Formats: sequence, C-alpha cells, structure tokens
Amino acid sequence: MDAKHLSVADLLLDWYDRHHRSLPWRSPPGSPPPDPYRVWLSEVMLQQTQVATVRPYFDAWSARWPSFAALAAADDGEVMAAWAGLGYYARARNLLKCARVVAALGHLPDSESELRKLPGIGDYTAAAIAAIAFGRRAVVVDANVERVVSRLFAIAQPLPGARPAIRAATDSITPDARAGDFAQGMMDLGSGVCTARSPKCLLCPLRMACAAHAAGTPDAYPVKAAKKAKPQRHGTLFWAERDGAVLLVRRPDKGMLGGMRALPTGPWADAPPGTAGAPFEGAWRTVGVVRHGFTHFDLACTVMVADAAPEGLDGEWWPVAAIADAGLPTLFARAVPLVEGMRC
Repeated sequence: MDAKHLSVADLLLDWYDRHHRSLPWRSPPGSPPPDPYRVWLSEVMLQQTQVATVRPYFDAWSARWPSFAALAAADDGEVMAAWAGLGYYARARNLLKCARVVAALGHLPDSESELRKLPGIGDYTAAAIAAIAFGRRAVVVDANVERVVSRLFAIAQPLPGARPAIRAATDSITPDARAGDFAQGMMDLGSGVCTARSPKCLLCPLRMACAAHAAGTPDAYPVKAAKKAKPQRHGTLFWAERDGAVLLVRRPDKGMLGGMRALPTGPWADAPPGTAGAPFEGAWRTVGVVRHGFTHFDLACTVMVADAAPEGLDGEWWPVAAIADAGLPTLFARAVPLVEGMRC
C-alpha cells in the first residue's frame, strides 16, 4: 500500500520505528512495555521539564531508588535533596506519596481511571503511563503532541480553549494497537521535526496529511492567546556563617519549594522586605541580587550576609565547603557564587 492510503498512525509508527529517540526509560519500538516504575518516574520528571535536563536526574534516581519499594522507604529529606534543580518541587513530594501508596498496594494500576487516583498523576500522566507501560489505548497529549495535532488539523482556536478540540483530534488518529509507541512517536515528531520554530516539514512523515503544511502556515499553529505579564515579587535571602558552616533551614512542606533545604528568607512581597524575617538581629549587608522565574510570578531576592551568627539558632549548620551537596533549589544555589565572590 502506498503512503497516500496509509493512515496517520501507520505513517507515524513507520517513521518512529526508524527514527525513535533512545531514552533510558523506553523500550525499543515493538518490544514489550518497559518497567512501569521507570515509565512513571520519567513521566513525572518530564512534566514541564526538558528531556536533556531530566536524563541525568533519571539515571541517578533510578540507580539509587530502582523500584517503588525502594523509593517508598527513602528518607524524605534525601529525596527532596536529590530532586534539587528539577523545579516544581511538589512533584517530588507527590512522588514519595505515590511510591508509598503503590508499595502498599503491591503494584501500579494499569487503567487511567485508577492511575488518576494516585498522588501527582493527572489526566496526561495517567494516559501516558497506561499507554506506554501497559499498552492500553489512551489519548496522550503533551505539549509536543498538542503542537503536531493543532498543525495537522489546522485548529484555529487559541490555547488553552483549543485543548478539547486537540484531544478529540488526537483521539481520532490514535490506534488501538501500539498506542504507547504511537504516543512516543508523536512526542519525538514534535521534539525533533514539528518544532515550535522553523518546523522541518520536508522531513515530516505526516506532511501530506497536514492541513497547516498544505496552507503553507505551520508556524501559525498552535494559536496562542496573548501572554499576561507576570507580577514581580521581592524577597531577601540570609547567609549566616559560624565556624565554616552556613545556616540552612527546611522550608514548610506546603507552599513554594516545600520541604526543601534552603537559606533563611523573609516574606516574598510586592516591595523589597529588607531584613524582615532575618534569623537574628545583626549587621546584615547586601552582596547582590538573585532572580528566578516561577510559573505565576518573577522573584528578585536581595542576598544579605552577616559576619558572625550567634549560637542557638533553629536550623542546620552545613559546611560551606560542601554547599554543593546540600541540594539547594536553584533560587538559593544562585546566592552561593555571590557570597563566594565577596570573599575574593
């Protein structure tokens, strides 16, 4: 049968068989599904995070905690420290909760409806796990698939309102067999060919079926609503040393960067809060400013240093020479070179 008479799924799967990415959490096309633990772990790590960033974390994590049971038995603080740098830290807390539920259950459920009952697993992740780990037919739509399908069908409604139409269109082309390979093939196509900018249409196996390609307007899709400017917030990070160690605290489990080891910080407010929230009264001096973008706001934090910290402070004294091993979130890790630069 020539290409004109093949379905979108046939064309995509044929392309995937020849051009798939080799990733540590995948099985080769047509092989038995991979270990559900590795699929689950990778899908959670990949939420809003790029493959290149996730790969070293996945390798280290799966070597240290290779199963649900191993992760379920892990110390909370060690898990949070191992996650440092991946961002969206609620994912790490939910990983632990989910691992403990699954370990008690004895297995990871294989249906979308049961998977959605687990901590940290929403509609997309449930569909991806069901398809990739268990071979279930499921409609898997991540950002890459969203882009491919919106171009394939020239869906003109702006995001996020277009998502129901994109899901319905994806459903219409998802095959009953090899649903996991189809989902991963769509992800790979969006990642390497049907890219956000300058899509490589001549290399695309679906170009003859693509409405946006036929119209010569692939860059016009997906249609996105105008972005709103994120509010700017301000804070202060406090660096207090004593006997070659810096004072660190554990952030509350609920809230931004919950459960993470961090430098003491005051409130995050609409105006710079100065020394409000300092761990003690002292001669604090400014050494610089660090900036970080969160999903809903941008944050600028003044970094303040005190020459000598008193005894009896609440927190953990961490050796300055080993600060890289503390597992600080990116926001707090950015303060380290400012303090080190002050010493030069």
